[in-house]
Amino acid sequence: MIRRVITSCLALLMISVSFAQGSKPKVATVDMQKLFKEYFKTNEAQQQINVERASIQKDNNEKLTSIREIESALTVLKKDLDDQTFTAEKRQQIFKEHQSKYQEAVQLDKERREYLGRKNQALNDKMSQRMRGILEEIRKVVEERAKSEDCDYVFDKSGTSTSQVPFLLYIKEDFDMTEALLKDLNKDAPAEFLVPPTE
Repeated sequence: MIRRVITSCLALLMISVSFAQGSKPKVATVDMQKLFKEYFKTNEAQQQINVERASIQKDNNEKLTSIREIESALTVLKKDLDDQTFTAEKRQQIFKEHQSKYQEAVQLDKERREYLGRKNQALNDKMSQRMRGILEEIRKVVEERAKSEDCDYVFDKSGTSTSQVPFLLYIKEDFDMTEALLKDLNKDAPAEFLVPPTE
């Protein structure tokens, strides 16, 4: 938080200096959250992640089904083990089979949990990397637009402090580049990945 406050103070100081030197700085704002949410590549990436997560869950459910089948068999073996009509030798065989299946179930569940942990961690890492890449793409587009319009400063109006108070409390809408940037970002977007505009 301190770093963000310092950055904001420095930016305001630089603007004040510009005014003091007699030049009027050109300031613009952009809603980075809106750009990120409505950029078609964000939606495209999220859909791909959802497909991969569903595939992981499908594999997990299949593994769980196998474990449940073993657990059902264990229930039957437990009943047979308590059946006094079986000979001691037969019950000993049942006991060994029960122990064997129990260990199998424990091992399969351990492997399932490890598999789920590995896959979800790998997918989370992939998602984080993809989202960072998208944010960098957006940043570059913002920078190019700022240069083309000769802006001195561009502020993210969606930025808030840790108390959720916006850093920019007021700015004229004339200075907002969000919609123009969205058009640039989504100009080649496939229709299925376009997000309906937010209010």
